[in-house]
Amino acid sequence: MTTPEPKVLWAEANQASLLAELARLKRLLGCPDPGEGWDESITFAQPSAIDSLAELFGLSPFERDILLLCAGVEMDSHLAARCGEAQGYPQRAYATFGLALSILPEAHWSALTPDRPLRRFRLVEVERGHSLTTAPLHIDERILHYLAGVNLLDQRLQALLQDSSFPEWIAEEHAAIAERAVLVFETHSQDPPVLHFCGDDLQGQEDIACLVAREIGRRLFILRVDDLPAPTAELDQFALLWHRETLLLRAALLIQCGSGGLTPSARRLAERLPPPLILAGREPLRLNRSFLRLEVDKPSPAGQKRLWERSLESSGANCDGALDNLAEQFRLSAKTIFYASALAVADRSAPVAVEDLWKLCRSFARPKLDDLAQRLVPKAGWDDLVLPELQMRSLRQLASQVRYRMKVYETWGFSDKGRRGLGLSSLFAGESGTGKTLAAEVLARELDLDLYRIDLSAVVSKYIGETEKNLKQVFDASEEGGVLLLFDEADALFGKRGDVKDSHDRYANIEVSYLLQRMEAYQGLAVLTTNLKSAIDSAFQRRLRFTVHFPFPDAAQRQAIWTRVFPARTPTRDLDFRKLSQLNITGGNIRNIALNAAFLAADSTGQVQMPHVLAAARLEADRIERPLSEAEIRGWV
Repeated sequence: MTTPEPKVLWAEANQASLLAELARLKRLLGCPDPGEGWDESITFAQPSAIDSLAELFGLSPFERDILLLCAGVEMDSHLAARCGEAQGYPQRAYATFGLALSILPEAHWSALTPDRPLRRFRLVEVERGHSLTTAPLHIDERILHYLAGVNLLDQRLQALLQDSSFPEWIAEEHAAIAERAVLVFETHSQDPPVLHFCGDDLQGQEDIACLVAREIGRRLFILRVDDLPAPTAELDQFALLWHRETLLLRAALLIQCGSGGLTPSARRLAERLPPPLILAGREPLRLNRSFLRLEVDKPSPAGQKRLWERSLESSGANCDGALDNLAEQFRLSAKTIFYASALAVADRSAPVAVEDLWKLCRSFARPKLDDLAQRLVPKAGWDDLVLPELQMRSLRQLASQVRYRMKVYETWGFSDKGRRGLGLSSLFAGESGTGKTLAAEVLARELDLDLYRIDLSAVVSKYIGETEKNLKQVFDASEEGGVLLLFDEADALFGKRGDVKDSHDRYANIEVSYLLQRMEAYQGLAVLTTNLKSAIDSAFQRRLRFTVHFPFPDAAQRQAIWTRVFPARTPTRDLDFRKLSQLNITGGNIRNIALNAAFLAADSTGQVQMPHVLAAARLEADRIERPLSEAEIRGWV
C-alpha cells in the first residue's frame, strides 16, 4: 500500500521552501549550522514564490540565487553577518555582486547588466557611489514581500490605481462586446492589440473591461488620466512598476480618459505599456501601435427597459407600461439603473412607484448641467398658453411624440437602422414675447422634465474652437435625459451659411455644422428659439422635427391673454378685457403690464383697476420705446 504524500498549505510550504533556500546559501558561505533542508516528500499544488518569480522574469539560476541572497540579508541576521565575514569586513553585512560571483554556482557577469531582469525590472537595486562589484545590493521591498508569500499591489502605485469590482449587472449589448473583446485576446494571445472603448457610457466601458479581464484570467486596475504625473522620471517609474505588476499580479490596466482624450502622459503610457491594455473614453483616439476600437454607448431603450425590469423584479413592483417612457426618456448606464432601483426599493414598507424612479433619474443629470445652464422651474400649463389652433396642435403633437417614442422607435422598429435623426429637436420662431419660452415651460411641465435654458449669445465665442467646446459640454452633460434643453437667442449662431467672405465666416460655418451634428445625435428634446426665422439656414431647418411659428397675437388672443394674466387671488375691479385687448402688444408685454399694475394697486386702492393698468402700460411703452396711440387706450378711463 502506497503512503500518500504529505500536503500542506501553500503559505506554509512556501515558508519552509524559502528557509531551505536560505540554509543552502548559508552552507555556501561556510556557515557551520546551516539548518535543515527542504523535505522533498512534501508537495503543494503551486510553485514556490521564488520559482514563480524566476519563471515570470526569466531568471537564470545565478540571478535567482542573487535575489535569494539579497532577501536572506533582510530576513536572516545570521546570513547577513556571514556575508560580512565572507568579505573580510564584518561591518559589510550585505550582499554584493563580488560576493555573489565568488560563492554562487553558475555565475555570469551579465546578471547585473541594465537589460537583464534583475535591474531592468528593479528586482534589486545597486547602491550608488560604489563600484559594481563592491556596491551593496538591496532587494526591492515589493519583491521581498512576494517571496514571503504576500502578493499585493506595489505601494507606489496604490495612490494612482483603483482596483475594479466585478459588475453585478451588465447590459446584454455590453456583454456581447465583451465576448468579442475576449475573442481578440484569445486569438492574438502572443501580442494582443490595445483595446479602445469609445462612446458615451463610461461606466459601461469599465463594466466590459472588468468582464474581459476576468475571462482572460486577469485582475483589472483602473487609472484616471487626471491622476498621472507629468512625462518625467516619475512617469517612467510608473511604467516600469506597472510592467512588473502585470507579471506579478497577472494584472490588466484600464486607462480611463473621460471626455478629455489622451493627455501627453497618458499617450506616452498607452504607446509603451505591455498588454493587456484597455483605453476608454468618450471620443475616438489614435495610437502609434496596433489597437482595436469598439463603440460602447449607453444601452438602447429596449436594453434599458430589460435592465429596469430585472432590477425591480425582486421588489414586486407593478410598473405596467410606465417603464417604456422611463427607458426612452433617460439614457443611463446599467450601474446607474440598478443604483436607482436599489434606492427606490430601500423602503420596503411601500411599493415602488414609477414617479419615484422618474425623480431619481432626473436628479442624476442635474449636477452636470447646473454649472452650464440656468434651470427654470416650469409652472405654466396648457391653459396659460394662448396660441392659434394650428400651433397648439403642433405643441401637443410634440409632447405626444416624446411619450410614445418607445413604441414607435423600438416596438415598431423605426430605430432598427440607427437612431440618427430620431431626436425631437424643434424650432420656435416669433417675435419676443409671443410665448416661445412659455411654450417650452408648458412642455417641460407636461412631460415632467427639467427645463434648462442655454443662452447661445453667451455660448458663442470669438475664439476658434471655444463655441464647439461650450456646446459639447452642454450636450454631453444632458445626455442622461430627463431634460428639455432650451437654446435661447438661436439666431446668435444659426445665421445663413455658405457665404464665406473671410475666416470668421468659415469658422462660423464650422460652429453651425458642429451643432447640426450634435442635434442629429441628441436623443432628448431640444428647443431653439429665434426672433428672426428668416435668419435660420434652410439646411438647418430640415434637420428639425418641428418648426412652430409663434405669431403676433390678434385682438381675440390678446383678450384671452388678459383674462388669464391676473392670478385668481389678485383682487381686481371693473377690468374691461375687451378694451385692454386694443393694446397692440405681445403676451410678454401684457404680463409685464399686469405685474406693474398689481404693484401700483397694492400701493393705492388695493384692487387692480383700469387706471392702474393704464399707468403700467405707459411705463411699459416707455421701456420698449413704443408710444401708445389714442385708439389703443380709448375708453380705458
